[in-house]
Amino acid sequence: MKTLAILGSTGSIGLNTLDLVRRFPGRYRVAGLAAGENLEQLLAQVQEFRPRLVSVKSAALAERLEAGLRSQGMETEICWGAEGLVRVATMAGVEMVISAVVGAVGLQPTYEALLAGRQVALANKESMVMAGRLLNETARRHGGCILPLDSEHSAIWQSLPGERREFLARLTLTASGGPFFRCSREELAAVPPAAAVKHPRWSMGPKISIDSATMMNKALEIIEARWLFQVPPVKITALIHPQSIVHSLVEFCDGAVLAHLARPDMRLPIAYALAYPERLPLPFPVLDLAREGKLEFFAVDPERFPALELAYRAMEIGDSGTVALNAANEVAVARFVAGEIGFLDITALVAEVLEQVPRRDFTSIAAVMDFDRQVRAMMAAGPAADRG
Repeated sequence: MKTLAILGSTGSIGLNTLDLVRRFPGRYRVAGLAAGENLEQLLAQVQEFRPRLVSVKSAALAERLEAGLRSQGMETEICWGAEGLVRVATMAGVEMVISAVVGAVGLQPTYEALLAGRQVALANKESMVMAGRLLNETARRHGGCILPLDSEHSAIWQSLPGERREFLARLTLTASGGPFFRCSREELAAVPPAAAVKHPRWSMGPKISIDSATMMNKALEIIEARWLFQVPPVKITALIHPQSIVHSLVEFCDGAVLAHLARPDMRLPIAYALAYPERLPLPFPVLDLAREGKLEFFAVDPERFPALELAYRAMEIGDSGTVALNAANEVAVARFVAGEIGFLDITALVAEVLEQVPRRDFTSIAAVMDFDRQVRAMMAAGPAADRG
């Protein structure tokens, strides 16, 4: 029985992971859960799965959770904050950590889990964007490993075994295009936050849904793919594929292309990581291509969706570029949700920040996090913060 710790248990990845645990009770045990502010859902999870340790966002939330558990006669240990995430990620006896919190907050617990030699099933793409090289080195030195949970990266992972890397020509990540890929720039300029969080294919949180709408999610995934598969940026690209049936394509030097196809259900890539190198017999509907009818592909328009070009620019700058891209995007998305800036201003702000970033690589996670804070402070104090 494999023992799990789940960071982000009340988010979409966490919920899908727990659904699989529920379906295969003899294979997995949940030892730790970490969530943000959704106490009602977390309380139900603790009651069902009985973890030894639970973490929430703040001390105040921890007190409320403790009161709720006490009323049910439960005495689960509770922690909170950034330290709480690390504690859950490094619990004794845990074999696999599901790293599925959203944003830069996921970097430190992901790093600590790898430092402790754990398997990390990674959905927190920001970790690899900010410190992919350092995380790879940490996993190699301490016996940990990184298993991709995103459907696109899982598709590539499943397509590469048995293939020699020197024959690899290109990786192509597919993007749904979000809700606006057919919109003009004028229409995009008027997009409200309420529309941007409604993804047409996937059930995701608001931050990831907005990133999908701007195509920044795909930009982050391109950077993540660079480090997960040790492929230079020039060999990674993206296509819009509205049906979300083809999750990625792998092209070889002889022109052959391997495509990974599956229904758009996040439980499939999660199950692959959970059971690797085996596969779970999943009782879900299978892909029916005749019923789907057609599969469409479109190039990404850089005028309407400049996020991909920003990803390549950030990688050219170096570690400081990818850290800055992620930090600037998180701040810009928060400002968009708050109604302070428009939809197109999100990528415009990121572009402004990248123009100011020095070329720098980092030798420690502490240095990465320090530069992340510098970028956020710069955005709060500089001209880019005055846009409206």
